[in-house]
Amino acid sequence: MKIKYESLELGQFIPLHYHHNMLNDTVRMQGFKDAIDLVVKPGAKVLELGGGTGVQSFFAAQKAQKVYCIERNPELISAARNLLAQNNNGDKVEVIQADAMHYLPPEPVDVVICEMLHTGLLREKQMPVIDSFKQRYLKKFGGPLPVFIPEASIQAIQPIQHDFHFAGFYAPTIQFQNPYAIQERSKGLGDPEVFQLLAYAEPYSQTCQWDGEILITEDGQLNALRLITKNLLAINMATCSTIDWHTQYIVFPLAESIKVSRGDQVSIRFSYQGGAPLNALSDSLQVRLISKQMPVLELALEALNRPAKLQPSNIENAGVL
Repeated sequence: MKIKYESLELGQFIPLHYHHNMLNDTVRMQGFKDAIDLVVKPGAKVLELGGGTGVQSFFAAQKAQKVYCIERNPELISAARNLLAQNNNGDKVEVIQADAMHYLPPEPVDVVICEMLHTGLLREKQMPVIDSFKQRYLKKFGGPLPVFIPEASIQAIQPIQHDFHFAGFYAPTIQFQNPYAIQERSKGLGDPEVFQLLAYAEPYSQTCQWDGEILITEDGQLNALRLITKNLLAINMATCSTIDWHTQYIVFPLAESIKVSRGDQVSIRFSYQGGAPLNALSDSLQVRLISKQMPVLELALEALNRPAKLQPSNIENAGVL
């Protein structure tokens, strides 16, 4: 029973209706379509790990000679086969029921698509699946490795003040935010700090962690952290640009809020395994105020080092500071 529970918790069986709803995510769909069109060359052989509805295998099939679409969920297997049969070049896609953690194609492939992505690389098994695939692929076929879509993920953490009141009901719970919309409930108290840059073709640790400090840039009550994951779906070397997709931001409430002022330093520490439940970050999270804003002596020294010729308005402002 424990194994079954963990499979559900870690995203192994995402319901079919959820996959149907993801087709409505135009940013995600267009991003992957553009990335696959860029990376998959005519006549290529492609492997998709965690195929879902088969939509990304469909994108690949427009250029590829052969696409292996691997899916574990029997309900999704049936849905993918049915949908692909209704689409152009769907016959190039072979939908195979297997566990992506253990499957290898019968031949070398040029591109691997794996979208088991969740913010923070939590819940879904993007990190362990790709790591397992690389080890087994190299042992069976040797190098080089295929190109991965996405090619990389960048993760950042941001201190925020968040309103957890909902129609008068106070509920400091984990919240999800649309990365492409203004978030009126949240106020940034510092800039996002990158804590992980993961290139999937390179060796990487299964641990996501950070132990660092963030400068507070706004006064407020630090009562939450915003977790940000930006996925580099493909890198266009010709234009020196990337095709990106942000998963939803996640807001993690703190056990206790901290009053902070501009110039303060906050220490943040956490560690969790890729694919772990959401509470793995919360359970390891430590946040504390380690220093207040710049002492008066340092402010005075900074003022002395400023240019001697100041406009009267600047002098007045310096006096206020």
